[in-house]
Amino acid sequence: MELPVNEAERLACLVRYGILDTEHEECFDRLTRIAAVAFEAPIALLSLVDANRQWFKSAVGLEAKETPREISFCTHAIMGREVMVVPDAPLDPRFRDNPLVSGAPHIRFYAGAPLVTNDDLAMGTLCIIDSQARSPLSDRDARLLKELAAMAVDELEARRERRETARLRRDAKTCIANLLPAARSLQQARNAEGIALAESLLTRL
Repeated sequence: MELPVNEAERLACLVRYGILDTEHEECFDRLTRIAAVAFEAPIALLSLVDANRQWFKSAVGLEAKETPREISFCTHAIMGREVMVVPDAPLDPRFRDNPLVSGAPHIRFYAGAPLVTNDDLAMGTLCIIDSQARSPLSDRDARLLKELAAMAVDELEARRERRETARLRRDAKTCIANLLPAARSLQQARNAEGIALAESLLTRL
């Protein structure tokens, strides 16, 4: 299985997103629904390619949550930056013996747009699948699939920023909570010093 040259950085970025094995989220489900309708595809997936698996953050028409990376179409798609199209999988030497082709979901047609971050790291794909062979995508359709993939990346980034903001707030609250006892002790010490000074002045009057 061929790996991207930046595989270590790519996996580290995927971890930073903190999205693997999380629940469905409407912002991502909306994109796969749009893809399924726009391309009249029975299956549409938002797939994230982990070290040994591809995991589906969102899926239309497929119950599986993940598949092994070594048999995934998406692991091929993330090697490039353009939409990867497989018009008829049994005729493609890369996939004709693939268990996802010979068995369920019986993939014939695949088109996947890589989810590329601003750092040029491909996290996975937004892809459409059919059990019937199709013609290659038109330029217009390829652009549309890329736009949906770019919107998915925007959602991933926004989600990561929200998580980071929440983490910083939690850290700040923890820091303040840890400092409060010391601050109270210091205030009490200062109050005690002030009382002692006042008593000393009174004895001198």
